[in-house]
Amino acid sequence: MKPLRRKPKQLTEEPTLHLPAGSGGPVLPSGASGSRRPATARRGSGAPAFTDEPAAVVATPQDGRIDPLVRDRARQIAARLALRRPRRDASTSRGAGDLASVPYAGGSDDVDLDRTLEILTERPLPEDEDIIVRERMRTRRSVVLAVDVSGSMRGERIRTAAAAVGALAGELSRDHLAVLAFWSDAAKLLDLGATVQPLQVLDDLLRIPAQGLTNVAFPLQVAARELARVPVRDARVLLLSDCVHNAGPDPRIVAGRLPRLDVLLDTTGEHDLELGRELARRGRGRMHRVQTFRDVAPALSTIFAA
Repeated sequence: MKPLRRKPKQLTEEPTLHLPAGSGGPVLPSGASGSRRPATARRGSGAPAFTDEPAAVVATPQDGRIDPLVRDRARQIAARLALRRPRRDASTSRGAGDLASVPYAGGSDDVDLDRTLEILTERPLPEDEDIIVRERMRTRRSVVLAVDVSGSMRGERIRTAAAAVGALAGELSRDHLAVLAFWSDAAKLLDLGATVQPLQVLDDLLRIPAQGLTNVAFPLQVAARELARVPVRDARVLLLSDCVHNAGPDPRIVAGRLPRLDVLLDTTGEHDLELGRELARRGRGRMHRVQTFRDVAPALSTIFAA
């Protein structure tokens, strides 16, 4: 593996994962100056920790107001998204969802006559499971969105990233979704499998000040731990970043350990195209460049079609 184009800063302490703090909102860096104080967080190892970056509880406003520009972008992106549902298999659960033909298991009495007759012509003494019925089947992906909120992701870049997350959160509301915001540390905005409220996720993301260095490796490590609890099938990570990795270990090593890693690379300013491509290659995924929010929907539709 050849050296990174940029030599990242070596961190003297392990990065911190800031966790949600109940109904009061996530514990996030406040950006204010002050002395070192404890945070509701944990080190990358999972142990209790402190961080040099001041932290404060950022409460979600009761009126739920969101930047109108970002809300409009999120709606436009969502309107153009066309994400294919994941494939079905034996582990798919029954319930509300798409209609599918499955072996009889004591539930539906809506017999699929064509499929059943095909089986009965080969098996004169059929078993119960040889009867094919139509049932509603629920399929779920497990997706971790890792969104760059470091100092290089300011202004239009962070608005586009936030709009993409808001649109995706709505589209993936039936799936198991986790959302991470990262800089030199990271904050978990949504636990994998928790109820998805797209506007709440978007609002929480916008309340994190764009600051600090960019440690791409850390959110990938956190995502790997999250996805270790679910089957590899249809598990993936989506990285939204400029990939200007300037702090922490080499993220390419972690990328190769993920079930799949896709990269949405913001190229409106400084960016690292070479690293973005290599992360996607090692993660067996795809990389797409975006310059405006209008590029986001077609890129995401292509990524999730694979």
